[in-house]
Amino acid sequence: MVKFGLQFKATLENVTDVRPLGDDFRWFLKLKCGNCGEIPDKWQYVTLVESVPLKGGRGSASMVQKCKLCSRENSIDILGDTITPYNAENSETFKTMVQFECRGLEPVDFQPQAGFAAEGAESGTPFPEINLLEKFFLSLMFLKTKTFQDWTDYDEKISESVGIYEVTHQFIKC
Repeated sequence: MVKFGLQFKATLENVTDVRPLGDDFRWFLKLKCGNCGEIPDKWQYVTLVESVPLKGGRGSASMVQKCKLCSRENSIDILGDTITPYNAENSETFKTMVQFECRGLEPVDFQPQAGFAAEGAESGTPFPEINLLEKFFLSLMFLKTKTFQDWTDYDEKISESVGIYEVTHQFIKC
């Protein structure tokens, strides 16, 4: 089994503590089969609240799937104690937000969606239900270019705008 860390990077304006909200937060991933290299087109999600038993009584995982190409059974588990918020001091740098324990799979892409939360950096104002859903744009060459939606709001306590901009991610082996 191999551990992969999902690193998050963004520019934060007057917010801190960007984090997934709740144990039912859905981590949308594209997963590559370690045996045959197949990457399904569909996004798959894993959550902390879901647990599936592994064959042969070897414990459980957040998700177990059978590869459609090679029929190998693979699994991925969220390491809940590794989930950490992205804070104002992390702005514009990569920071690992969560780790996944993978058996036969490798995460290759992440799609942030709704379900994030943050707080005002100075005021502590809660901002629940932040949506960072991915958007696709067609370039002049008709190639898909991935960009992430910026999130903006207004913190009435400090009379300032707040935002999360230029969201990117990467996976690292841990």
